[in-house]
Amino acid sequence: MTTTTSTITAWFAGRLPDVWTTIPAGVTADRDEITIMLTVSEPELDGDATDADRAEALAGRVVGFREETREARMQIAREAEHRFDRKVAWGVVVGDRSELFTHLAVPVMTRLRQPERMVLDTLVSANVARSRADALAWCVRLVGEHTGDWLTELRDAMQAVDRLRAEGPTT
Repeated sequence: MTTTTSTITAWFAGRLPDVWTTIPAGVTADRDEITIMLTVSEPELDGDATDADRAEALAGRVVGFREETREARMQIAREAEHRFDRKVAWGVVVGDRSELFTHLAVPVMTRLRQPERMVLDTLVSANVARSRADALAWCVRLVGEHTGDWLTELRDAMQAVDRLRAEGPTT
């Protein structure tokens, strides 16, 4: 049985301490990993603070939150990994800064024909990427950025199908 993102989101909504954030956690899940993004309040600065001061304050808030919540996050991750059979990654959003603490880099097998390999090799030769793997990841990020709305609609449609399947008759 496949666990839906909404089920995972609901579990984390019940499991995460309320004091960590006033905004529900952002939960993203695939078959390998669950990423939890927590929105943390911005530090208060006086009106004379420069952009550099603000950047340092945000960096300090990120580091502080990461260290202060480490043990609890590790315990929650162990519970979730056991329950959902996926690794858990954590990150925070503070103001306009977003930072992942941990995440997986999962190997993916693919078969490419020569023209596609040549694209990757061109990116490597031009020092856009260090390797074919980096070049392929770069290409995937680029496609994701430029087709985000379409991918979101596709994911929503897939979730609707999963929901309808779950509501259907059982054998």
